[in-house]
Amino acid sequence: MKGTLKRVTLSGLLIVLLAISIITGGCASESDSTGVPGEETYKIGAVVDISGNSSSLGIPERDTLQMLVDNLNENGGINGTPVELTILDNKSDETQAVLAVKTLLEKDVLAVLGCSSSGPSMAMINTVQSEKVPMISMAAASGIVEPVSDRQWVFKTAQSDIVTVNKIIKHLKEKGISEVAFLYMNNAYGDGGRQTFVSAAEESGIEIVVEDKFEASDKDMTPQLTRIKASQAQALIIWAIPPSASIVTKNFKDLGLSIPLIHSHGVGNQKFIELAQGAAEGVILPIGKLAVASQIPDSDPQKEVLEKYISDYTERYNSPPVSFGGYAWDAFNLLVKAIETAGPDREAIRDELEKTQGFIGISGVFNMSPTDHNGLDEDSMVLVQIENNEWKLLE
Repeated sequence: MKGTLKRVTLSGLLIVLLAISIITGGCASESDSTGVPGEETYKIGAVVDISGNSSSLGIPERDTLQMLVDNLNENGGINGTPVELTILDNKSDETQAVLAVKTLLEKDVLAVLGCSSSGPSMAMINTVQSEKVPMISMAAASGIVEPVSDRQWVFKTAQSDIVTVNKIIKHLKEKGISEVAFLYMNNAYGDGGRQTFVSAAEESGIEIVVEDKFEASDKDMTPQLTRIKASQAQALIIWAIPPSASIVTKNFKDLGLSIPLIHSHGVGNQKFIELAQGAAEGVILPIGKLAVASQIPDSDPQKEVLEKYISDYTERYNSPPVSFGGYAWDAFNLLVKAIETAGPDREAIRDELEKTQGFIGISGVFNMSPTDHNGLDEDSMVLVQIENNEWKLLE
């Protein structure tokens, strides 16, 4: 009799638990008028290059995103609703990026942040476009958001290639340099920079006397640099990210090249300097103001925002932030601002992002429009030089 009673009690308990599960599951699967399931949280996804060749970009972005969502939720979330952020690692691989974004869409996220680098970012475009989900990339290639007619759902926070190129061209003209060599990483980021620079150089009367490329996995670029050393190039422009950007910089010094070495903003972190093992001394590049925040005037509208980010990040991680983390700061806060107005409506979020005007971020002051899904101009960048392993403002 006692055994029968135990079995009945256990059976009854299972029935109760099943009923609770059905009720809870039914509530979680309800959808609002936008087709996005109603939740007790705002779901956001991020695809970041945490491992692989672009990890020096992705790790500070991951850390920044985690800090921001924690701080946001501690202060009540968005209009009183907490944010649920899922961060996935694409391993610096385009196929992994596509798989990751599809995983996030299965979670019914309102929007996607990522990726850290241009190739994986561009690989995700077709998916977010077809599913009509807002995406904010943290990578630089102009092709991520251009043409806007084919990228209605895609935005980005890193300065576009043309902004960086114009800064470099201006510097070359001021120094009277008319013949250059151009060396680039053979991927979406490098190719985007090459196309933009070639076009701008032609318009500016600057001749590219040597053009060459290397793979992201290459460990020695001496052959390409030997060609450049034998040419009449007055300066070398390199378009790459670490670690290969650091390797080619070390090769440059080892070969004894004495012409000016100019990099793109793809090397805007301390890891580039560390991996170059002293060879980065004297390197010139355009970069966002974060690296030289203490050197810009107090009147700069970004000053207060930059200092706050530096303080928050340093306190949490015991090291200062880098430009790539800044791209994540901008992406997250632009999205939060859009959701505050739009609510859990993907299309309304997209529209709010496109309306962004005067948003003071880490990478610059954003002014987006139906024809510009980046929203940054040349004022968002400054020219710096590396001296004693630190960034020195040149302008």
